[in-house]
Amino acid sequence: MTLKEQILELKRKKNAVILAHYYQTPDIQDVADYVGDSLGLSQKAAETDADIILFAGVHFMAETAKILNPEKLVLLPDINAGCSLAESCPPERFRDFLKDRQDHVVVTYVNCSAEVKALSDIICTSSNAVKVVESIPEDKPIIFAPDRNLGHYVMKQTGREMELWDGSCIVHEAFSLEKLKYLKLKYPEARIIAHPESEEHLLEVADYIGSTAGMINHVKENIDSQKEYIVATEVGILYKMKQEVPEATLIPAPAYENNTCACSECEFMKMNTLQKLHDCLENEHPFVEVPDEIRERALLPLERMLELS
Repeated sequence: MTLKEQILELKRKKNAVILAHYYQTPDIQDVADYVGDSLGLSQKAAETDADIILFAGVHFMAETAKILNPEKLVLLPDINAGCSLAESCPPERFRDFLKDRQDHVVVTYVNCSAEVKALSDIICTSSNAVKVVESIPEDKPIIFAPDRNLGHYVMKQTGREMELWDGSCIVHEAFSLEKLKYLKLKYPEARIIAHPESEEHLLEVADYIGSTAGMINHVKENIDSQKEYIVATEVGILYKMKQEVPEATLIPAPAYENNTCACSECEFMKMNTLQKLHDCLENEHPFVEVPDEIRERALLPLERMLELS
């Protein structure tokens, strides 16, 4: 049996579900039951009847699945697959930050630790951040954490002033505006589509701004009139996007650093491999745990988000 066949057989025997983020490698996406963005993955994790959730993503995603499914075994192929954005908001510092802001509504992006979620009033994703903020009464001051770039974007969309935590994603801050403008000269008919975690100066030149799922849907909905797209998010999205819209010409936005693809890659997402998926499903390890006291407090803001979505 091939490695892929072995994984599918293990999944069947153990009543497991494999959830994968769009930024995973193509071979991992191919064995997944569902490939999606943070909102879609949270929704699938909340509704699954599988005994085991194998989360092909990063640590905060597996934690979210465990918060929503305390009775299930949640596996993460590489336990060290972290997130620069989540790490930019240490729970101890965030707790201290909130001490003098007790009157604020705390909105946190799902890209944060379980401990930070437990300190929050409501969670959001890039898909629903605007909707979440618009649901908060206008007389309530808001703290938005940890992504300052997404926070700035939401402020522009809603007209709401918010106090922003100074965190960011190294992947979405790696795009070179100078190189992007050069690429636009090379492909003058291409539409620039960007993730709202990107820096403000890059979003200003984008023709469309949206979540990973939103970007895919945008290309699908506009393919009859628009064939070329410069895609400013982690390069892993191109695989699913090409599957969904094979007639599209997809060009990865250039990063500052010269790397193998001259695009922006998340080293944490790429820590997972097909072999690690197989081994963790076979051995049921490594697994993710969330202490009950933290899990119970983190569950409420997550449920509030899911209800809005």
